[in-house]
Amino acid sequence: MRTFLLRHLTTYHYGEPVAVSHNVAHLHPRTDSGQVVTSFRLDIEPRPRVVHVRTDSWGNRIDAFVIEAPHVTLEIAAETTLSINPTAPPDPGHTPPWLAIANDAVPINVAEFRYDSTLIPCAPALRTFARETIAGHETVLGAALALNSAINRRFVYDPRATTVDTPVLKALDLRRGVCQDFAGVLIGCLRSLGLPARYVSGYLETKPPPGTPRLVGADASHAWVQAWCGHQAGWIDLDPTNDCIPGDHHIATAIGRDFADVSPLRGMVLGGGASDVRVAVDVLGSDDPSLPR
Repeated sequence: MRTFLLRHLTTYHYGEPVAVSHNVAHLHPRTDSGQVVTSFRLDIEPRPRVVHVRTDSWGNRIDAFVIEAPHVTLEIAAETTLSINPTAPPDPGHTPPWLAIANDAVPINVAEFRYDSTLIPCAPALRTFARETIAGHETVLGAALALNSAINRRFVYDPRATTVDTPVLKALDLRRGVCQDFAGVLIGCLRSLGLPARYVSGYLETKPPPGTPRLVGADASHAWVQAWCGHQAGWIDLDPTNDCIPGDHHIATAIGRDFADVSPLRGMVLGGGASDVRVAVDVLGSDDPSLPR
């Protein structure tokens, strides 16, 4: 088991005063299989008039808040301590055939991840890519891992190639993008085969090269995928950006059908003019020398 201190600071600077802002945050990591949150603190400046906390149907905590004081700067700082004790993934050969999963009835809370969502269509191009890639892989986890590896090999990680609004089919065509794009392509491929898949928003612990100090705020939000691998195996995490099954370096914050369901922050403002947003993330493991003692 590993423990972590996680900090996420988002700062908005506005060109003109904002009179009112309504915001929704997915910043509280999940307490789920293998991951337990022990403390969470959310500091917002200016201080909100209203803060409403709820849990959605997928088990994500949502903090909604309203600021009515005029402001030109908004800071949202989240700090979490948590522990992670991942379970070993199943042997791919011992999971059901993917065709059986695709043709089987699944629980209703799983079935909703089988179909088109706001940002991820079950398009013919994704199905073609998927069928070509999984040829020779009969089990559901074997097929999912083949797709996971293929996206990692054939796509180039390029932050300049896409934006948060780039469609999944455009990322497929470019064969370039970032973790959000790779996760979207993998989900689209799986769903196009009739396999339930969902989007995971979270964080990835990164470490600098030996002898190099870590840069404060240099970690980043991350995205990966969970594929339904049958009643016995359940949801299995897959990270196409790093071609791995996530373990104790991945921290899950929220799950949904796609990024639109789990954006760390979104909102509406009255006023503000042009704006600039900056995000700083620190993921400090218990063995990190920079962790406060």
